[in-house]
Amino acid sequence: MRRATTAGLFTTGLLLLTAATGAIDAVSYLALDGVFTGNMTGNVLFLAFALVGVPGMPLLNNALALVGFVVGSILGGRLMRRGHPVGLPVRSAWLLGGGAALIAVLVVVWLVVGDLTPTGQAVLTAVLAALMGAQVAAVKPVGNTDITTVVVTSTLANVSRESRLGGGRQTPGQWRDRSLAVLSMGVGAAIGAAVLRAADGPVALAASGVLFTAGVAALLVARRDQRRRPRGSADVPTSARADEALVGP
Repeated sequence: MRRATTAGLFTTGLLLLTAATGAIDAVSYLALDGVFTGNMTGNVLFLAFALVGVPGMPLLNNALALVGFVVGSILGGRLMRRGHPVGLPVRSAWLLGGGAALIAVLVVVWLVVGDLTPTGQAVLTAVLAALMGAQVAAVKPVGNTDITTVVVTSTLANVSRESRLGGGRQTPGQWRDRSLAVLSMGVGAAIGAAVLRAADGPVALAASGVLFTAGVAALLVARRDQRRRPRGSADVPTSARADEALVGP
């Protein structure tokens, strides 16, 4: 059996985190009053609808999701700092590991509490959104800009616009990563929704946590492999090779 490359492990980890985002968004939208915790584009639109009085649009929860995501991104950015070489810094590993542990804690709390009150839904929404925002900051140093783990609109635009039909010159690796990112988000959302229909919110969130933890594990294995390789090895995520020169010392 062919051994997975470091770049392949990084890509696998990012794709699993993307699937986890889809699953968590399914849980938050279907079980937490129609709010996304990773897809902020949707929340911006929902918030605008609510502000002009469209019925059924949760104003407070959408606002909390936006604020939570921004706060998580800010805190993650402050923790990560800048100038990391391409790969997974130790701070990213700790931040992502903490995120996996946080999901497990939230599952237990939800199981103990049972049916969530509106306040409980709002708190859980804000915490999950902050986790998604922090995740973006944590995976940024990996350098694969084709897999953002939370956004697929721009990814879908890139895979189409830069295709041969669109007159572009994307590489086979870029096409693969971008296409798989879109697919992973959809598969994750389907998993979250299916588990939610078969069971309940805590179980669906637990399934999302399994995907998240698997993604973190793949990134940690990639980090270990990268550290074992000689300095200057080219085995890094595809899109990172073009960006590596932009990383500070």
